[in-house]
Amino acid sequence: MFDGFELERIDVGEAVLRVRHGGSGPAVLLLHGHPRTHATWHRVAPLLGAERTVVCSDLRGYGESSKPATTPDCEPYSKRAMARDSLDLMRTLANDRFAVVGHDRGCYVAQRLALDHPDAVSHLVVLDGVPIGDAL
Repeated sequence: MFDGFELERIDVGEAVLRVRHGGSGPAVLLLHGHPRTHATWHRVAPLLGAERTVVCSDLRGYGESSKPATTPDCEPYSKRAMARDSLDLMRTLANDRFAVVGHDRGCYVAQRLALDHPDAVSHLVVLDGVPIGDAL
């Protein structure tokens, strides 16, 4: 599974994410859905890695990524917080502009990332999710 990919934990400031990355070329970030982990992408990532730098992580609160204490407004688990994690992760891995693919909950994180940081997101692909406006 994920042949040729590195597996590591990366501190992105507000969270520590479990990350797999590999391949070479223009970067693409793959965001999993609920209740999954980055392993969702185990068949897709190696195929994309032939022509792309592929990054997939466990979102905060999932898998082996950190699970910050929640607050009354649940901000630590908001799509915006997860989008910040994702942006910081990609910048840590020297990817300032990248495509992002989100599935299920990951699509909402991807949408938030594209809305908040349009300069960083070159392409947005949303799988199994619909825009939910103010809830983002």
